[in-house]
Amino acid sequence: MSVLSTWLRCGLIGLAMGSAIAAPALDQVERRLQSVATLIESSSAAKQIESSGEAPARERRDNARLIHREAAAAAARGDAAGASQLLDEAAREMMAGARLAKPEQVAAEKAKRDFAARLDSARALLAAQLRITQEKNAGREAQQATRTIEQQIGQAQQLAAQDRIDEARPLLDRAYLTARVSIETMRRGDTLVRSLHFASPREEYEYEIDRNDTHGMLIRVLLADRREAALPAAMQGPVDQAAKLRGEAEAQAKRGDHAGAIRLLEDSTRELVRAIRAGGLYIPG
Repeated sequence: MSVLSTWLRCGLIGLAMGSAIAAPALDQVERRLQSVATLIESSSAAKQIESSGEAPARERRDNARLIHREAAAAAARGDAAGASQLLDEAAREMMAGARLAKPEQVAAEKAKRDFAARLDSARALLAAQLRITQEKNAGREAQQATRTIEQQIGQAQQLAAQDRIDEARPLLDRAYLTARVSIETMRRGDTLVRSLHFASPREEYEYEIDRNDTHGMLIRVLLADRREAALPAAMQGPVDQAAKLRGEAEAQAKRGDHAGAIRLLEDSTRELVRAIRAGGLYIPG
């Protein structure tokens, strides 16, 4: 049991016993108003509730604030007994809120929700990737990407079923990014892309920036799976060249030459595709 919980429990027991004996003096109530205000606004329990992001915990804290204000009004009227009872209620609401915001429970529940959301996205992209592969009669690399995505999703689900979310999430992220990169690559030059009808070169530049970022994220996921900190030489060269081209593209865009920047970004992304393939992940290109 935490120090805070012990303090609150002992305080509530003591207050209950004190209430049975005699009504508290107003000066005691004033001191308790201050201590409960500290509990609600700046204690470790308050910080725990704030950081948890849990709506039910925040609601209990809001309840505690409201009850505390009522206690202050009762004290101002000279109703020490009524104020004391309200302060007990406010403290109980904060205890309830803190229990709902236990960091380990909140983190675990959020991780599961995030995993479920990413799983839905990965499945949707896998279905799209498979459909486009079949429609375009894509080659071996696209088909291999499909099998890789399916395997990664399956492995991630198995780990999640064993409550190993921390191990499952990187696998699922890789499946999601692989599917996205595969789809974008197969659509390059396709009527599906041309049908976007970019309103301006700047808008197409933003699209290419996002595409380049996606490939970069996939490389970071691949790197996270490796024990060594550095990229293999076969990946490092293309990654360095991609970064150089990306920098040149951004400089071109700042000068207003978005058409030139787009060409440089396409070259940069092609280098990232080379790096991804060198890392052992087959994607169409």
